[in-house]
Order: sequence, then C-alpha cells, then structure tokens
Amino acid sequence: MLEVEALHVHYGGIHALKGISMEVPKGKIVTLIGANGAGKSSTLRAIAGLVKDKRGRVRWNGGDVTQMTPESVLRSGIALCPEGRRIFPHLTVMENLMLGAYIRDDQVGVKATLDWVFELFPRLKERTWQKGGTLSGGEQQMLALGRALMSQPDLVMMDEPSLGLAPLLVKEVFEIIQAINVEGKTVLLVEQNAFAALKVADYAYVLEVGSLVLDGPGSKLLEDPRVKEAYLGG
Repeated sequence: MLEVEALHVHYGGIHALKGISMEVPKGKIVTLIGANGAGKSSTLRAIAGLVKDKRGRVRWNGGDVTQMTPESVLRSGIALCPEGRRIFPHLTVMENLMLGAYIRDDQVGVKATLDWVFELFPRLKERTWQKGGTLSGGEQQMLALGRALMSQPDLVMMDEPSLGLAPLLVKEVFEIIQAINVEGKTVLLVEQNAFAALKVADYAYVLEVGSLVLDGPGSKLLEDPRVKEAYLGG
C-alpha cells in the first residue's frame, strides 16, 4: 500500500501541494482528478522522488520513501509514466523499452516482461527497430507505458496517459490500464478525462489548488453533482 501523509510541495514561492493525505491500496486503481495547476503531476513527482522541496511522509509497503532518490524509489517497485511521454526520440522502440529495465539483472525475467509488454502493445512488437520519435502519438504513449512496465513495478503511476489522443485511442489506453491492473499491478492515475478515469477507478480523489476537496469510490464520484458540474460537463 502507498500512503501519503500531510504532503507539502513548494516550487520557489509557489505552494503546489498543501498538506494532502491519501492512500492507494494494493491491487486497486486510484485516480486523481482536477483542473490544470491543481497539483496532480506534483503529487506523482513527489512520490517518485523528483521533487526535493517537500514536507510530509510518503510510505510504501510500510517503508518511508519520502527522501529517497528517484532510482531508489524505482527499485522499491514504483514506476512513473510521465506526462508528455518523454520517450527518447532518437532511440529505437527496443532501446527505449530496455532502458526501462536498466535496474534489473534477471535476463529471463526481463524477457518475460518484454513478451508481456508486446502482448499488451502488439504494435510495438512490429516496430522494435523504428525510432521512437517517428511513432504516432498513440504509439509513443504505448511505448512510454511499456517502458514503465519493464522495471516490473508493483505500483504504476500514470500522468495524463490519454492526453492528445483520438477518442478511439483513449478507449484503448483505458482498456490497457484495466488489463495492467488485472495482471496484479496497482495503478495511480492522473487524468484530465475525468469521466473515463472515474469509470475505471476503484477510488478517486479530487484536487483543487493543491488541496484535496473530495474523495470516494469512482462510481460514487461519477454521480456526485459537484463532480458532474466541475469536471463532467454538467
């Protein structure tokens, strides 16, 4: 289980997170929704060890990971698929994927994970020697997700996986998120497509200007009038 306790994040004079507390139970999909600038990405970055100026506690499987380096957080079993994909455009699909497994030395296990990633994303298998930068937006998102999975994490954090994708691809991405969860991965999802995110989420939190203002099961928040008005178009 991931536990976030009274987490504050500052960027210079900007107080991005104002003491948020939340839990991500093992084997569940938990989503964070909110407007641009609410602090969603800052939450994931703080958990991943990418933010230095923070206060509070981040506990993972009973251990304190608050001040760990990004590499140590990754080795502990938490992987981040960042906003904007952040693939290496001049490297091949295979090279990008193998970089995701750089902390591992179990060659048989890495091969098994690679096979699983190719099952999830058959298009990547067809393009292993293609440069990442020449892929379509949807394929680049698949590559970013696949690269995150190559470290064999227990918790996968996804930052805006559907951003900029056509509706059919958005549907496919959310089906893949559910498939990843069915395989036993815990998922913490940041997503502006609140409707799609709440449909797949076991539990959800709503962030507004760095503070948590609402939480509950995804299905309940889908029906909440405040959520409908602010995030679901009525």
